[in-house]
Formats: sequence, structure tokens, C-alpha cells
Amino acid sequence: MTVLLQISDPHFGTEVPAVAAALQRFVKQLAPDAMIWSGDITQRARRAQFEAARRFADALNVPQRLVIPGNHDIPLFNLAARIAWPYRGFERAFGPLPVAPLALPGALVIGVKTTRRWRHKHGQLSAEQVAEVAVQLHQARPGQLRIVVLHQPLHVGEGHDHNNQIRGAAAAIEAWAAAGADLVLGGHIHLPYHCQVKDGVRPLWVVQAGTALSSRVRAGAPNSVNVLQHDPARQPGFCWLARWDYSAEADAFKQLERVPLALDRGGRGVAPP
Repeated sequence: MTVLLQISDPHFGTEVPAVAAALQRFVKQLAPDAMIWSGDITQRARRAQFEAARRFADALNVPQRLVIPGNHDIPLFNLAARIAWPYRGFERAFGPLPVAPLALPGALVIGVKTTRRWRHKHGQLSAEQVAEVAVQLHQARPGQLRIVVLHQPLHVGEGHDHNNQIRGAAAAIEAWAAAGADLVLGGHIHLPYHCQVKDGVRPLWVVQAGTALSSRVRAGAPNSVNVLQHDPARQPGFCWLARWDYSAEADAFKQLERVPLALDRGGRGVAPP
């Protein structure tokens, strides 16, 4: 069983101490194999905020992690830094970009830098990035869960979130579905949801996370994280997705839902219990 924890949009600088403490307790109990941070690590890309995020990540003591930047991880007001070295603070805290794929026995996780120094918040996928991820997906071993991590969402519903969909989404869905992607994780809009996208040659799942720690919660969506579980030996055709919301009353993260996501494995899947 491979257990992955998705943490998104913690926005260090706006983190809620009680929520941060509760997440530390939750992660210690969960003991995931790896954690995935899908962007907006900081609120204003300041050195102290990146340092606080790094200390928090280290204290969680998870064996492996993959971290990508979001639009808030690029300086906003310091235009010289934004143009000349936009990712210096991120790379100082979490290592060089682009990030290397995370290869686990049960999962291959590919992180993509979707922010651009000349954009305020909108994300973009270049043709080169789409092609490179497709190559990496083809290198997955049999049985591995194939995950791509973005900051901005690959797919959104109708309404005012449509403008937040990443630029280049259609080409990515087509190429990555053909290359075998199972899930595409994202954040950015602080709204947790999951949906199956069938615009490619085979369906893939889009899994969005809310903000893990920030006070900047969206109405109706408290602080939350996602947990993915995949057992390629017993259930190769399914991945379990659980959403855990912070409960102020309990001062703890509580499981809101746990659902099986059917994977395209050529009909070889085993029905979930």
C-alpha cells in the first residue's frame, strides 16, 4: 500500500497555528510514504516565510516529498527580483527547479512548474512541458499510480473559476491521457473537489485540494488535505481518495469522505470492497 498526502496552498505568513498543530498530529498518525505540496507555499515569497515552511515540512518527518511553487511563491512587489531571480527563495528552501519526479514502488509523481514571472496568477503549460511529462509518464513501471502535480487546476466547473483553469489544459489532457496519466493534482483556488475528465483517449482524474493551513479559506471549504492510497498488488484498478477537513470543534483533521477512483487498467482492476 502506497500512502500519499497532498498539502496545497499553505500560504505561510497566513497560517493558522491551531490548524498547523493539528496537521502535525494528523501526519504523525497517518505516517504517509510521501507528501506532495502543490504550490503557494508562502503568501508573499519572503525569505522568512520560506524558512518557516521548510521548518514545518522537515518537522513532519515524512520520508519523501515533492514540492512545486505557486504564483504566490514569486515576488509580487519586488519587480527586480521577480524578473531576475523569481524562484530564488523557493529554490533556497526546497531545492532546484525543475523538480525531479518522485519514484515510489507504487507511484510515479511528476511535478510541473506552471507559474510564469510575467503572469500575476494564471498558470501555463508550454508545449515542451506537455511533451516532457508525456515522456516521463511512459517511463512508469507496471502497477505504479501515475500522477502529475500542477498548481493551477487542469479542469474546473462552470462559473467564476473558469478563468483560473491553466492555459494549455486541452493539449495536456490529450497528451497525458494517451501517455497513461491516472491523476492530475492541483490547488490554487482553495476549493477541494475531484472529477473524471474524458476529453482524451482514456479518462483521467483531476483532484483538487483546499488550503491546508491558511486563514484565507474559501466559503464552505475549511482547511483540508487529501490522502491517496494505492495498493497495486490487491487493487491495481483503483486508487482511494480521502478528504480530511480541519474541525475547529474537535481541533483535529476529520475525514469527510473516502471514495474509490477507478483507473484505466485495461479491465484488469479489482472491484473495491
